[in-house]
Amino acid sequence: MPDPLIIFIIATIITAILAFTFWPDKGLLARWKNIRYTNIRVLIEDALKHIYMCERNKVSCTFESIAGALSITTDRVMRILTRLEKLNLLERNGTDFILTQSGKTYALRIIRVHRLWERYLAEETSIPESRWHTEADIKEHEFSVEEANAISHRLGHPRYDPHGDPIPTSSGYLPPRRGIPLPKLKEGEYAKVIHIEDEPESIYSEIINKGVSLGMQIKIFKIFKHEIHFLLNGKETILTPFIATNITVLPLKKEEMLEGPYQNLLSLRSGEKAEVVSISRACRGQQRRRLLDLGLVPGTTITKEMHSITGDPIAYNIRGAVIALRNDQAKHINIKAIREAL
Repeated sequence: MPDPLIIFIIATIITAILAFTFWPDKGLLARWKNIRYTNIRVLIEDALKHIYMCERNKVSCTFESIAGALSITTDRVMRILTRLEKLNLLERNGTDFILTQSGKTYALRIIRVHRLWERYLAEETSIPESRWHTEADIKEHEFSVEEANAISHRLGHPRYDPHGDPIPTSSGYLPPRRGIPLPKLKEGEYAKVIHIEDEPESIYSEIINKGVSLGMQIKIFKIFKHEIHFLLNGKETILTPFIATNITVLPLKKEEMLEGPYQNLLSLRSGEKAEVVSISRACRGQQRRRLLDLGLVPGTTITKEMHSITGDPIAYNIRGAVIALRNDQAKHINIKAIREAL
């Protein structure tokens, strides 16, 4: 005859396994269904966003382009598009996909959250610029309309994200794009950077590593078949036309260009004085606020006092106080040298 204790233990284990698997809302099966639903919803929202941007940019949207953007098979793309049709978010016109008004509204909400969150990361955190897009790709699927409006209010209802992309308003209005691609400029022409495309990440990283940021001024120096040579805030910079296409500029007249070029704080030698001209627009968020709080505003006189054994940080005299700044902070402070009278 079986031992009652063993039977009880086995029954308890089986009950626990069944409860762990089938418990409403918190069981393994419920969690799996929730994850599966979330993944499908994310794919649907990413598809809507991709189709909307194709329509806005007047480029062809295909099964292959959606599959590439979402990193899924074309068979799965077909299933997602079928679901979008059933939800009245998409219509088909032959081989073309056209978003309904509901589909456009939904897509704009996702884009609004993404760009607001990038702006928040730039202004309110110290998260590296290289991570803004990835972080926003996650948050765009999590935030409600109310949460997005709260972030917008906190930031002062910004019109553009930190890359220069327009942020849709709460009513669904998306400001038109401005400017032209950098390669459209001719030798000798002037312009200001107003947008940097943040995808693909490899190209965006190369642009940022060249020191390009919003608000910088450009003068086209020389154009070759495979290279564009231009002055970026007075410094010669080289990019291929393919990469330069990811930079949008607003043409300027020569008389609209600001005085420059300026050096940054790292160019000062011990004992030398300079006047702060500006803080680079590449410096944002908490780091920018700290520099402003230290008194590094236009017109401030600053003197290099000494540097550490390693050369980082460096001590500067700012408004009578000796402040240590790291090199990655000092490089963002534009200055003009003060020549001592003889």
